[in-house]
This record gives sequence, C-alpha cells and structure tokens, in this order.
Amino acid sequence: MQIYLDYSATTPTRPEAIAAMQAVLTQEWGNPSSLHEWGNRAALVVETARMQVAGLINAVPESIIFTSGGTEADNLAIMGVARCYSVPQHIIISSVEHSAISEPVRMLESWGWDVTRLGVDGQGRVNPEDLKSALRHNTVLVSVIYGQSEIGTVQPILELCKIAKLHNALFHTDAVQIAGRLEIDVNNLPVDLLSISSHKLYGPLGAGALYVRPGVELIPLLGGGGQEKKLRSGTQATPAIAGFGVAAELAGKELEEERLRLIKLRDRLFSLLADIPGLIPTGDMIHRLPHHLSFYLEYADGEKISGKTLVRQLNLAGIGISAGAACNSGKLSPSPILLAMGYSQKAALGGIRLSLGKQTTEADIDWTAMVLKQVLQRLVNVELVRS
Repeated sequence: MQIYLDYSATTPTRPEAIAAMQAVLTQEWGNPSSLHEWGNRAALVVETARMQVAGLINAVPESIIFTSGGTEADNLAIMGVARCYSVPQHIIISSVEHSAISEPVRMLESWGWDVTRLGVDGQGRVNPEDLKSALRHNTVLVSVIYGQSEIGTVQPILELCKIAKLHNALFHTDAVQIAGRLEIDVNNLPVDLLSISSHKLYGPLGAGALYVRPGVELIPLLGGGGQEKKLRSGTQATPAIAGFGVAAELAGKELEEERLRLIKLRDRLFSLLADIPGLIPTGDMIHRLPHHLSFYLEYADGEKISGKTLVRQLNLAGIGISAGAACNSGKLSPSPILLAMGYSQKAALGGIRLSLGKQTTEADIDWTAMVLKQVLQRLVNVELVRS
C-alpha cells in the first residue's frame, strides 16, 4: 500500500491538464510570437490559459505574467520592484518566508538595502501592529507569505495589505500554497503582486504566474524578445502553460467542495494522532491551510531521531511525507521556520509535515495514523534501549 501525503511539495498532474499538454505538443506546437497561422494558434493557447489562471483569482487576464514557477514569480516581484530604484530603499518581509523570498531579499541586503524581518508568534502568525511599527518613509515593498508551506499557518493578509497601502508601500504575497485551495479575489484583496505555481494545483511542473496589479511598475529580470508584456522574455512554454490553465480553471470550480473534504480528513488525522506522546502540532490550528498537518518530535536529538528519520521510516512503509530540517553536506540544519517561531535547535530538527490532496481517502488517513504510531513507538523504544 502506497500513500502520498506530500501535496504541499507537489501534486500529480491531473488528466485534463495532461490532455491539454498533449494537444499542444502534437497540434499547437508553434511559437506564440510568430505571426503566421501556427504561431497564432499557439498564441491562442497561451491567452486562453491566461484567462483561466486570471479567473482563479478574479483578475483581469492582462495582469497575469507567466513564469517558470513560483520561485521565478517571487523573484520577479522582489527584484522587479527593487530594480526600479537607483539607490537602496527599505523592504519588509516576514521571518517565515519561503527561500524564494528570503534569498533574493538577502541579496538585496548585501547590496545595501534595509531589510526588516517581522517576527511571528508561536503559531507562526505576523502581528499587524508589528507591520505598522516597521513601516518607514522609504518602505517600497512589503512581502508576506500567504500560507506557510512548512507549518500550514495562514497569515492575516487582508489586514497586512491594508496597512501597507495606507503607507503607499507595494504589497506582495507568495500565494503558492493558497491558490486552488482557498478563495482569492484580488478585487477584495488589494495586493499589488501575487505569486502562483502550477504544480501545487495539479498542473505541470515548470509553469507559474505573477499577478501584477495594473499600474504597478516592474523592471524585468531577463532581457530578450519582450514576451509577457516585456516582463518575462523568452518563448513561452506553451504546453506547460496550457496544462496550468486547465488545472487552474478546474481548481476554481472544485475549490469549495474539495476544501471542505480536505478539512474533514485533516482534522480526522489530527485527532487520530493527538494521543501520541511527544508528537506536538505546530502552526496555527485555526488559521490553517485546509490540507496541512505539521508536528515536531519532542524527543528529537538531530542524530538518531529527527524529522528526516521519520520521513525515511515512513517511506519504507510506503507513505510519503516531508521534514522541515534541511540536510547540507550530510549534516542536518534546524528548520529556520521553527526557529523563527521560538522553538529550540533540537525541536527545529524534528519537524514533519503531512499534506493531503485529491487522492487522499479516509482509509489512507486511518492507515497512516496506525503506521505513524508504530514507527514512533519503535523509534523511541529503540532509542531508550540504546541509551
């Protein structure tokens, strides 16, 4: 029996998206920038997908810029704003950003930009009052992740965005974990920039999008042919974009029903695991992604027992989950997200994540709970015997 519970990492490409990609690869394979019939047909594919992706967040199609994925969308947002200024300014992010935000911001910092990293509470949430205090006269951009991929916490984005707008700062959010799982309406959520990834909502790998509110100026990262409103040069990956569009449209249609189903399964698994000693939930239990569970192992030591250990053990049992700690050169590094939330170094080595999706059933949940209990019991008993 194999059970995949790592949907926050990637989702399987849905059949409808694969069919759309196959049609492009075999029939609409022209260059979308070409003026002849073959190019026109490919361009129509791209523009259809643009409308489909825009529909998912209730945006105008012209505001959607296709990229290679969420990371490029995040980089285009951060660096695209920064390149509009000849001298360094001030930028604000949270302390629980994905590396696709934290790394380019670290680069800006090395170039002389002032950076404020907003702290979070024990559940990983930003306090809007902290944003008010951090804003300066030269704050040009605020970027706060919408749904945190490791701990599942959903930020108060609407409130944060309103605060930033009162100070004339642009607001970006990485919505990669949110799009297709929770409703987004950019007419009610006044973000200026918003990142989406295809493979998080059952589209193919290699496609993503940045929503750019009309009137917001960015300087492109790539020089070239001027595709995507001159913001993302390079011949569009038409097959991947086509699959992305179909997946986005279907995600929007299925969103509410699937959201409720996933919450029910998520809460069932939380309940089944609640009596396991030393397995402590992380993240906000109320403001939470509908498909997401996360924990840390109270007895993690970073050597014999860690989140990585549990991932390997469950993989042997045919269950796929993920860990929060990173492995560099054979050595575990504690999760920066858990550290930012106030967890100890050892606790931050023991983080795990289980994320559910379309193929997850109630039987999967029950089996996973049983296996996880057995694995943890064996790991702890072995550790006690060794010590």
